[in-house]
Amino acid sequence: MIAILAPGQGAQKPGMLSPWLERPGARERLAAFSEAAGLDLEQLGTEADAEAIADTAVTQPLLVASALLSGEALLSELAGDAAERSSTPRDRVASLPEGTTVAGHSVGELAAAALAGVLTAEKAVALAAVRGKEMASACAVEPTSMAAILGGDEDTVLAALADHDLEPANRNGSGQIVAAGRTSDVETLVAEPPEGARVRPLAVAGAFHTRFMEPAEKALSAWVGEHRDELAPADPVLALLSDADGAVVTSGTEMLDRLVAQVTLSVRWDACLDTLREHGITGAVELTPAGTLTGMVKRQIKGTATVNVSEPDHLAAAVDLLRGQ
Repeated sequence: MIAILAPGQGAQKPGMLSPWLERPGARERLAAFSEAAGLDLEQLGTEADAEAIADTAVTQPLLVASALLSGEALLSELAGDAAERSSTPRDRVASLPEGTTVAGHSVGELAAAALAGVLTAEKAVALAAVRGKEMASACAVEPTSMAAILGGDEDTVLAALADHDLEPANRNGSGQIVAAGRTSDVETLVAEPPEGARVRPLAVAGAFHTRFMEPAEKALSAWVGEHRDELAPADPVLALLSDADGAVVTSGTEMLDRLVAQVTLSVRWDACLDTLREHGITGAVELTPAGTLTGMVKRQIKGTATVNVSEPDHLAAAVDLLRGQ
């Protein structure tokens, strides 16, 4: 089984879309994504500096657009001429090997949902833009932050977070947990790390995937409720994992609801990795900007073949992996 993975916030890099503009139709797809997001994603993905694309309101739609631009290119390369005639999600993924699974980390879930046919690519980018805007607004309510905890006993680490009124925003597996909460509490944790662990502050706008994002979840829920008919969630045509618990979600409506709820829930990437292992993963392809998630896969599931698709030249290796060559 091959997994196709979409990265989350923090993976962005200045100029990451520049190589993709050489592909036919790429500018047109970016123009459509830009219209959906209300942002100039081509400029942001090719000319903007690191500070500009670190803005949560920008980062989230840019990452979803980047993953989908490379994901669509991968499906096109895999299908060949048949891709030009594809009109439905089921047609577009027909060339993927049986059992192909898609998953995304945090906002990457939106790209994964689109690849699985739950949302159109444009609607996924639009949803990411609303999500990013509302999460950025929630970050401004009070000072919050995050820190990566590396190593240590998991139960000991979680107990330390509870003692400091912090939450495990991300549980990434391989001994990595991301703590989040009030900035003062995170600073205390950095100064007093759990036994056997190292704590590294993260340069983020706030405490994502915690109770501090409740205003964003409420606003996103209201927006989705207002636009549900336009979003028209369809049941996935690929195995689609949820960050909430690593479960395979078979209902488009349920997945859309999970995408909203995930704003305040911990990202259980460790559970997604467990599911991939249970399903017999043999290879993983990470979409642009690639590298973070395949690194986690290699550490957690030894022997898994991986391909990072960060530019068009990487597509051939990804196609070979999917075809079992």
